[in-house]
Amino acid sequence: MRFIAYILITLFFSLALAQEAAGPAVEEIAVCTAVENREPVAADTSFSADIATLYCFTKVTGAAADSSISHVWYYNDEEKARIKLSVRADAWRTWSSKQIAEDWTGNWRVDVESAAGTVLGSKAFVIKAALTQ
Repeated sequence: MRFIAYILITLFFSLALAQEAAGPAVEEIAVCTAVENREPVAADTSFSADIATLYCFTKVTGAAADSSISHVWYYNDEEKARIKLSVRADAWRTWSSKQIAEDWTGNWRVDVESAAGTVLGSKAFVIKAALTQ
């Protein structure tokens, strides 16, 4: 019986250490027009050029308390903004915003990076040019 208890305790601590060593993971990422009550609003992958401001919402799990992630906003593979965000619990929701100029049409993405610079997740989206008449 002691042997089984020893095996179970060892297994439990091994799994706990492995999860802790794995570090933060992105459970959810969305580009949206607003964040209300800590939830993304009007999440999409395509927006019109007159959008003015977009938000990147991220739910992170497995992070150490008092750590950080960064949202790195790219326009046509050129970095436009790098925003460091605090993570204060194992499961944490956070977001950043980016003002979008009307002539910045085309391909965008937001990479979510760990404090060490590892890309944990990425979300691509498009800003569509306004139709001219």
